[in-house]
Amino acid sequence: MTISNNKKTVVIAMSGGVDSSVAAALLKNEGYNLIGITMKTWGYDDFPEKDSGCCSLETIYSARNVAQNLGFSHYTLDFTEKFNDIVINNFISEYLKGNTPNPCVLCNKSIKWGALLEKAESLGADYLATGHYAKIKFDKTNNRYNVSEAADKKKDQSYALWRVSQYALSKTIFPLGGYTKSEIRKLAHEMDLKPADTPDSQEICFVPNNNYRDLIQIRLPGLNESISGGDLIYNNEKVGTHKGYPYYTIGQRRGLNFAFGKRLYVSKIDAEKNQVHIDDEESLYSSEFTVKDINLMTTDKLISPIKADVKIRYNGVGYSALLEQLSDDEILVRFDNPQKAVTPGQSAVFYSGEDVIGGGIIK
Repeated sequence: MTISNNKKTVVIAMSGGVDSSVAAALLKNEGYNLIGITMKTWGYDDFPEKDSGCCSLETIYSARNVAQNLGFSHYTLDFTEKFNDIVINNFISEYLKGNTPNPCVLCNKSIKWGALLEKAESLGADYLATGHYAKIKFDKTNNRYNVSEAADKKKDQSYALWRVSQYALSKTIFPLGGYTKSEIRKLAHEMDLKPADTPDSQEICFVPNNNYRDLIQIRLPGLNESISGGDLIYNNEKVGTHKGYPYYTIGQRRGLNFAFGKRLYVSKIDAEKNQVHIDDEESLYSSEFTVKDINLMTTDKLISPIKADVKIRYNGVGYSALLEQLSDDEILVRFDNPQKAVTPGQSAVFYSGEDVIGGGIIK
């Protein structure tokens, strides 16, 4: 999507890493007026051992230095309370329901393109920009925006952006959509940006030690006593006990605390009965499933069933399927061929070529 700058004001979300730093530099070179904002989204007092990586004091200082060197203002805004109420609480509650959530999807919808966009507009900004690897397209025939895959398919982040609203997309710029990661690092060196060699984050920003079990135990210290020792079920019979149903996910093979002489996998998690079901690999395949909390981009409603490629996990490939909208909030997905480990709580994202049609949360 091409936007004439005309001295437009852009809030650039800055993590302190190489991507958002180069995004800021590119926008600055194009003549935009920039305001840099770094979001503090989790409390250091809650997770003192997590004071590194995304949202740490180190990255805040890094973002500020980049803004100063490029000649624009930088602010750090505290979204800790809202992030905790919306993202972290949902993350924990989903595991307690036996689901496997994707917090980045909810954060994008409610924090980055919710609270942050609202703040950007209050500052008089025309657009919000981020360092995401994705593109935005606009269809003049139906006046709708959609997210599209980035040039760098390995770094593409379109999967996590399916919940962003039409209005939010109309106010968004993705400067990195046409670049590869290697090109961005090269630009960072050429621009003499200090974060040029900053390693990519491979973890959820608020999860200590990259282990969500630690987070659950910190937030709910008495939980283990009530859920550990539940039934491990195979062929409708109890064959052992588990360590706590929130600590398992569909398709998991290791850590089952059970030896049967062949490979078995988690096939179902029953939170109400405190049971973890295991089965052979064949049981993991599904021909169809339903998604809820849908958001459609290229159209406001599926009038009739359509074909699409459906991704059921981040960095996964798309599988050919038929989509049928059941209600305002649900879509039925029928795969051409059964697929493995369709996991409740994860996102199913629908594509037509490189374009995101929409998505939903797997029920």
